[in-house]
Amino acid sequence: MVRDESLSEIIAAHLGREGPLLPILHDVQAAFGCVDPAAQEVIAKALNLSRAEVHGVVSFYHDFHEDVDARPHVELCRAEACQARGVEALVDAAEGAAGNRVRLSTIYCLGLCSAGPAARVGDTLHARLTSEALVKVIENA
Repeated sequence: MVRDESLSEIIAAHLGREGPLLPILHDVQAAFGCVDPAAQEVIAKALNLSRAEVHGVVSFYHDFHEDVDARPHVELCRAEACQARGVEALVDAAEGAAGNRVRLSTIYCLGLCSAGPAARVGDTLHARLTSEALVKVIENA
């Protein structure tokens, strides 16, 4: 990955902040599609942290990945409100539609509790999903 200058720019943009690790990790993930071990090492050194501390944060949060996954990503809300509105009945159809082409992941609360079941693709939210509607969302991802 060609990124030494970009990575340094991202780190420099956050160094004066209080608690810069998470903002740096989010920006690195957005810029490169992952926070790989080499980037973790550079970030750790810049913030005077151990690589283990940075890796612990990367591995704890589902937003960060150590490898690039170029597949489209669909997040399906499976929080209590969406469960009450029937999301669990949609899971089999969603998994079948996603197959290996789409990365389908669980998220807990998209903030559409009264309009669930809900899903997100990028910055686009989809609400009041039925099996058919969710399959279309996945197919169009």
